[in-house]
Amino acid sequence: MALELGTTRRAGQAKASHRKATGGPAVEITHLRKSYGPLVAVADVSFSVAEGEIFGILGPNGAGKTTTVECAIGLRTADAGTIRLMGLDPHADRDEMHQIVGVQLQASAQPDKLRVSEIIHMYRSFYPDPADVSELIEVLGLAGKQRDYYRSLSGGQRQRLSVALALIGRPKIAVLDEMTTGLDPRARRDAWDLIEKVRDRGVTILLVTHFMDEAERLCDRVALIDNGHVVALDSPASLAAQARGAKTVRFVPSAPFDDQLLTRLPEVTQVEQHGRHVIVSGTGQLVTTVILALGAAGVTALDVELDSSNLEDAFVRLTSSPSIAEGRTGTEGAAR
Repeated sequence: MALELGTTRRAGQAKASHRKATGGPAVEITHLRKSYGPLVAVADVSFSVAEGEIFGILGPNGAGKTTTVECAIGLRTADAGTIRLMGLDPHADRDEMHQIVGVQLQASAQPDKLRVSEIIHMYRSFYPDPADVSELIEVLGLAGKQRDYYRSLSGGQRQRLSVALALIGRPKIAVLDEMTTGLDPRARRDAWDLIEKVRDRGVTILLVTHFMDEAERLCDRVALIDNGHVVALDSPASLAAQARGAKTVRFVPSAPFDDQLLTRLPEVTQVEQHGRHVIVSGTGQLVTTVILALGAAGVTALDVELDSSNLEDAFVRLTSSPSIAEGRTGTEGAAR
């Protein structure tokens, strides 16, 4: 597989693949199940990813995200279900998959006494048409680290190298697991720009992340996985809209008013007082209706704020986790 799996097979050893169905999905996972003894890490996961799509996998720690990805790339053997990447089986067609799939995992390592340049050129030699190494190094902030030994790299620098190695073979599918963990804000945004450029070249990207802003920026669609099941699958904007439910408007009234002025309106379901602020929930043309009703009573709505639910709200609402593990760098726990 392009990179993090440690293969040293050269491109000429892989057979040309003729199994890929024209127009089929780049990734197709159906009823995947994986257990570790009595612990069910993945109970029933199904989704498909179109070619050229950036598809996000989100979920609490221990939800089964990494296990799903590791089964998809052939690092683990599923107990049940089917997996196809560009029409290939990750086990039966392993050699062919090595040439079309690039992988960056949460935990990876290289020999301590190899220099960054040596690692990059070693991986580059695995592929007949590798990517522009200088571009990857520059974008990922490794330009001044090529002569450094792997053992001297910080966690963030090792992460950058891992992403570079995943992309060096010009893969058709790139699997990125927590790719920006440990990167500073500038490096994260540079990595996002790189991923968008890679997608623009037709690469399909499977992105596992805890960062909601990252998923909102990059992903065409996301799957929320919780307790080994896909609990929601849609675009980030659509999931945020689902989390929003009733519309909400928050404002400071210019003068006191009776709540009944608003509660009697058919669009309004609830009126709450929070200090100086009034929060009104409802449906339909809520904002316009509220402002017009207040205006007719001689009251002006000041500092008006509309509901701003986002993917983070959807995450909290649709999963069993009480809060997001955003920014955490630990493993997913026993269930991974």
